[in-house]
Amino acid sequence: MKKIASTFFIALFAGAITLGSYKLFFENNNYAVITQDEGHSVFNTSFTPTSAKGAGINEVDFTVAAENTVNAVVHVKNVTVGRTPHNLMDFFYGSGGNERPQVGTGSGVIISQDGYIVTNNHVISKANQLQVTLNNNKTYDAELIGTDPNSDIALIKIDAEGNLPYLAFGDSDDMKIGEWVLAVGNPFNLTSTVTAGIVSAKARDLGKNQSFIQTDAAVNPGNSGGALVNTNGDLIGINTAITSQTGSYVGYSFAVPSNIAKKVVDDILEYGNVQKGILGIKTLNTNTPYAIEKGLNEIEGVYISGVEEGTGAEDAELQEGDVIKKVDNIKVRKFADLTGYLSAKRPDDSVEVTIDRDGEEFTVPVMLKKRQTVIVPVMGLEVKNLSKDDSKKFKTKNGVKIVGVPETYRGYGLEGKVLLSVDDKEINDIEEARTLFGSISRYGKTSITMINQKGERERLIFQ
Repeated sequence: MKKIASTFFIALFAGAITLGSYKLFFENNNYAVITQDEGHSVFNTSFTPTSAKGAGINEVDFTVAAENTVNAVVHVKNVTVGRTPHNLMDFFYGSGGNERPQVGTGSGVIISQDGYIVTNNHVISKANQLQVTLNNNKTYDAELIGTDPNSDIALIKIDAEGNLPYLAFGDSDDMKIGEWVLAVGNPFNLTSTVTAGIVSAKARDLGKNQSFIQTDAAVNPGNSGGALVNTNGDLIGINTAITSQTGSYVGYSFAVPSNIAKKVVDDILEYGNVQKGILGIKTLNTNTPYAIEKGLNEIEGVYISGVEEGTGAEDAELQEGDVIKKVDNIKVRKFADLTGYLSAKRPDDSVEVTIDRDGEEFTVPVMLKKRQTVIVPVMGLEVKNLSKDDSKKFKTKNGVKIVGVPETYRGYGLEGKVLLSVDDKEINDIEEARTLFGSISRYGKTSITMINQKGERERLIFQ
């Protein structure tokens, strides 16, 4: 009997230990489990519920943002009329051939209840007809309101019955790396497609002197012009590009920040074109031998290699050798940080610029001004806005003055003349000149109309 009792108490004690161990190690809500799967560690942990920012994937609710966004994202169809060349002469010189419609597709985002839609310039470029299909499958003809090829943003409009669902612009400067985002668009004509990811990086340049938001949300052809939103459903970017060897998504996608897109849209509606304010500084390519030799490629900030005459930078007495560290308390690590922030500003806006001069930091106000000269695409002419003296001398309020000519065109006597139009499209300022030259064909004929120093009109045709 004693033996049986002893065995009973030993079994009871062992059971108590087992139960206590189970309670301690397996009913604790904050445990971590490590499992082995074919030699790879998988670490899973429970998270204390937090707000969407910084929360784990299982704690973020994407459903509300997704539902609101899909109803405000549209399918854009672009119909252009092209020519099919009969022979090599047709191909190289753009003459002859049969006309045939070509259809391109993309996405757009409704930004007002009365039908204004923001999309990419490359989605609607050279369109003869634009059609927009809503998430409810209703289709409307769209009108092009304005475009900015430099930022790849365009504004179109539809007239629909009743008020339309739309997205509000969020503050893209407030986005944090690692924050959850949704990309919504129409990849491969698959309408209302939603993908999730995080902000992988900010202020990506991509060699276009423009700042982009980089995400790992899947974006493919057809997503261009679609929405990038945060978990609140605020529009924080317009999906624009991917980096890929195959043409399909391989892990990286890029969006125009909402602050830039909103500024472009506001400018188009208020002024008819984009108003760009510049500091008036020159910078160095950090990959040049000179920059590497001087250690400038290792500087955190933007090195000023020169100051342009008559600009806000000159007025604020910025100097060659200064390093810009901040603009309005936005930290500047590289040139794309600077251009990304200034792209949302206009001429006559004032910004606080913090610079490092010989190891000493101080902050000065700088008034942004209009850019006075640009080099236009394709032909490479340098042009400037007309001064009052130019307008009086040439007896015109329209046009831009040619102040620099590349080697290719130096035999035509272009310098010093006023350029009035390109392919019969009137030029009013340097921004229009850049846009019009950027849209001409490299293979067709281009005509330019000018006024020479005698006040006579000239017309040249280039092929």
